[in-house]
Amino acid sequence: MLHPVIDTDGAPFWRYAARGELRVQACADCGEPRFPPRPCCPHCQSFACEWRVTSGRGRVWSYVVPHPPLLPEYAAQAPYNVIVVELDDAPRVRLVGNLVNRAGAPLDSLPPHSIRIGARVQVVFADGLPQWVLA
Repeated sequence: MLHPVIDTDGAPFWRYAARGELRVQACADCGEPRFPPRPCCPHCQSFACEWRVTSGRGRVWSYVVPHPPLLPEYAAQAPYNVIVVELDDAPRVRLVGNLVNRAGAPLDSLPPHSIRIGARVQVVFADGLPQWVLA
C-alpha cells in the first residue's frame, strides 16, 4: 500500500490510526465534525478543534472498482474496490478506503460483486492505515 502524504492538519488523524483509533476532527466551539481536517471550522469559522473518537462503524455510501488500476503500484491487486464510508456517529463525514475480508488483507480479498451500497462496515487497521470489513 502507498502511504499517505501527511500534512500538519491531518497528522493527528494518522497518529490515532497508528494506535488503532478512528478519530475525526471536530470544532471545539460548535461541535461540528469535519473531514478532511483543516484549521478552520466551515460552519462557525472557529479555529478551536478537538479529535473525537468514533465507533468506527458506518455504511458504504459509494464505491468504485477501478479497471485498469489507477496507480501502477496496485496493478497486481486489480480489480480492487475503493469505498466511501459514511460514519454512524458523524454522518456528514465520509472516509475513503478499501473493503477487505480481514485487517491487512489484500485489496482484492473481496469479490467486487459482494459490495453493496448501504452495507454495514466496521473499521480495522493494518500498518496504521484504516480499512473496512463487513459488519
